[in-house]
Amino acid sequence: MAKTLKIGLVQMTSTVSVERNIEISSGMIRDAAAQGAELVALPEVVNLMQINRDESKKVAALESEDPSLAAYRALAKELGIWLHAGSLMIRLSDDKRFANRGFLIGPDGEIRGRYDKIHMFDVNLANGESYRESNGFRPGDHATVVDTPWGGYGMAVCYDVRFPHLFRDLAKAGARILAVPAAFTRTTGQAHWHTLLRARAIENGCFVIAPAQCGDHEDGRKTFGHALIIDPWGEILADGGAAPGVVLAEIDLARVDEVRAMVPSLSNDLPYEKPAPAGLDAAAE
Repeated sequence: MAKTLKIGLVQMTSTVSVERNIEISSGMIRDAAAQGAELVALPEVVNLMQINRDESKKVAALESEDPSLAAYRALAKELGIWLHAGSLMIRLSDDKRFANRGFLIGPDGEIRGRYDKIHMFDVNLANGESYRESNGFRPGDHATVVDTPWGGYGMAVCYDVRFPHLFRDLAKAGARILAVPAAFTRTTGQAHWHTLLRARAIENGCFVIAPAQCGDHEDGRKTFGHALIIDPWGEILADGGAAPGVVLAEIDLARVDEVRAMVPSLSNDLPYEKPAPAGLDAAAE
């Protein structure tokens, strides 16, 4: 297993045009590869940031016909890199909703792993913002760890980061790198982004990488940015700030074993019986 890996994260402001997003992201992928990145990761919904579902239906494509996925597969093969298309808006043939689907592509251009975002961002924020992701997207139903030259690569998307049991399961299934491509809102990002991602790294003794959307989008959304690369001790190795760009860091996978030896929480994790819901009359049982 390879011990070191140079990672490039793409931070961008995706638009309502699939073609423009392919062009912008492809240039940034090339930039990262030119700087030595062996694995490049893109943010959530990198192919289409469009909150209007009717407009999305006009341009979103089936996986087999999606131009962004085809472009990313060709680019990974051309550059000889691993490429994580963080997530794409993919049309489903058997559902009125879309899939929020990530793809890990090998240097041969082949798809090595797929992941459909499980947890839907259905919230009302205190500032009046309201989101109902489940209205437009069908949630996934399985977790994904992909075997790579650097060990297991666990795939997640954005809001998943608030569900620590998912990341525990990924780590126990062999993940040494946890990837969380995101389009975090500016409001929640300012409050929780760094804390949540550092916690997932520390809890599981994993590297966490989080490519991000940033800025003011054409569809009206405002995203936080701050693409992060975090080591298993919770140290932030790279932070993309608030503007578009490429974030790079070289990681040493031996750090995973070092940290897990110091705090063996994965091996110390024991099964237990879940508590009864609060307020339940135990005597009645």
